[in-house]
Amino acid sequence: MDIGELLTRDAIVTRGGASSKRQALNMVADVAAPILGIDHTRVLEALMEREALGSTGLGGGVAAPHARLEGLDRVTGVFVRLDHPVEFDAVDDRPVDLMFALFAPPGAGAEHLRALAAVSRLLRSSELREQLRHARTTDAINALFVRERPVQAA
Repeated sequence: MDIGELLTRDAIVTRGGASSKRQALNMVADVAAPILGIDHTRVLEALMEREALGSTGLGGGVAAPHARLEGLDRVTGVFVRLDHPVEFDAVDDRPVDLMFALFAPPGAGAEHLRALAAVSRLLRSSELREQLRHARTTDAINALFVRERPVQAA
């Protein structure tokens, strides 16, 4: 799965201010709501409901919050880099400063899981995490997620 297809430039925040997990998820909902065309409160509630089942903190300062929402027709991503890490109950107990959120239609079971696995696999790279932390612009972050595709001969 190509992560670049899940993420648009307007779904990337390079400087997010939050002092708690809820505020961080609220920021994700702020970014996601207009992109998804879904009410902010619904987006935040869906993220909080999923988080109540268990933390989406993957370790290494990364979280992958995700939710299924009625009204979507495809899996969509949002990336937020926080100015300061927040406690997130991550598996390694480290605070989180990089969040790649995924939103999927209720019926996108396999596609949602593939996207979640791809994000998790990609963000396991300590080199990529450091590049994301030091990227200065939205375009630089976007470029880190977009894979170059080989040109196919006719």
